[in-house]
Amino acid sequence: MALPKRRQSKARGRKRRTHYKSQAVATTTCAQCSQTKMPHRACPNCGYYRGRPVVSAS
Repeated sequence: MALPKRRQSKARGRKRRTHYKSQAVATTTCAQCSQTKMPHRACPNCGYYRGRPVVSAS
């Protein structure tokens, strides 16, 4: 396999990474309490997931 002859500069590597951007966190609404929550996770407000209580609400 080919190997690079010279090390790439920090500026060159950073230029390549300018399009690596973090995405906004996806949110959905809870069916029980209508609060926003992350998908596929128990609601931090009421503790329900898929219609069942799975975590004691704090």
